[in-house]
Amino acid sequence: MKRPIRAILVAVAGLLLLPYLLVPLYSVGRPASTLMAGRFLTGQPVLRTWVDIEAMSPAMPRSVVASEDARFCSHHGVDWESISSVLEEAEDGEVIRGGSTITQQVAKNLFLWPGRSYIRKGLELPLALWIDLVLSKKRILEIYLNVAEFGPGGQFGAEEGARYAFGRSVSAISPHQAALLAAILPNPLTRSARQPSAHVRRLAGTYTARARSAAISACWTRN
Repeated sequence: MKRPIRAILVAVAGLLLLPYLLVPLYSVGRPASTLMAGRFLTGQPVLRTWVDIEAMSPAMPRSVVASEDARFCSHHGVDWESISSVLEEAEDGEVIRGGSTITQQVAKNLFLWPGRSYIRKGLELPLALWIDLVLSKKRILEIYLNVAEFGPGGQFGAEEGARYAFGRSVSAISPHQAALLAAILPNPLTRSARQPSAHVRRLAGTYTARARSAAISACWTRN
């Protein structure tokens, strides 16, 4: 019985270590997400056209940082201040908001699974710290903008999101359109940039204003 147990433990350890070995390789190339792979394997449509961050409208990365992770430049993969605030809200019985950074979402998208889980979060935190150590901020944001889900029909990445919502490339969208795409990122299955609700339009207005900030503007260009 010891050998099978040992083999299982070795296999589990290998699976846990694999993402850490893969992260340095993702400094180049065009990685896909686990959700993309899952849809492909189950015969569901997957639409993704990789676009380098320099080729995108500058408003796109700025808007995503403004909406998803305002301290993206200053933290090291995990925003402990945001996590502390979320825990305090939970103790007070308030509605729990998300505390994940862009780097954590990259860790989840590339190596883990969607949905809330303490197990997933426990795997996600150290992996996000490793990703921030190994990859540049610019590369982390570039990967996120090319693997995040941006539409209800298997649209992944900002390019497919922009084409679905506005019929144009992400290189040609306006600051307001970029903000609309950023506003749907929490759930592109229920939120739409193509036919935005009043709530999405309000969020887009807020993100458009935030994206003009000098600190946010510099964030995605910092290595």
